[in-house]
Amino acid sequence: MSWSRAALRATRPVRSWSGSGCGSGSGSAGRLGGAAGAAASGMGNSTSSSASAPAPVNQIQETISDNCVVIFSKTSCSYCTMAKKLFHDMNVKYKVVELDMLEYGSQFQDALYKMTGERTVPRIFINGTFIGGATDTHRLHKEGKLLPLVHQCYLKKSKRKEF
Repeated sequence: MSWSRAALRATRPVRSWSGSGCGSGSGSAGRLGGAAGAAASGMGNSTSSSASAPAPVNQIQETISDNCVVIFSKTSCSYCTMAKKLFHDMNVKYKVVELDMLEYGSQFQDALYKMTGERTVPRIFINGTFIGGATDTHRLHKEGKLLPLVHQCYLKKSKRKEF
């Protein structure tokens, strides 16, 4: 199992949501300990961030391609909780990547900024495409466009399994 799958595997339960938006602060890094921390630490012992710069982008792209719905989140972000609750309430399976729980979460957030033009969370991808943050996702849901995007991905993945 690659370090990305070990580090990105958990989907967290959703409890409640309220409050204001989530900024682009770096959050708490290095919370993973023991084997999980070692697994999340990545590609060798290089301490240069430039040497390991492509790794977050590759891991993000792999996670996005392996899952129909991916939410890059922080555990303390009320907008992230709101987005997770929306998918939970629609009974849609989703992958959550809690950036503040990853040792290299700030590098992931930097890579997401380069990919999406924003550092704020949540960063939500459906069917490999960035759809926006919590407000954008709720707008798509109110317009009746969110669930068809999700279903389109599941149909596409089920057709791949047939071949």
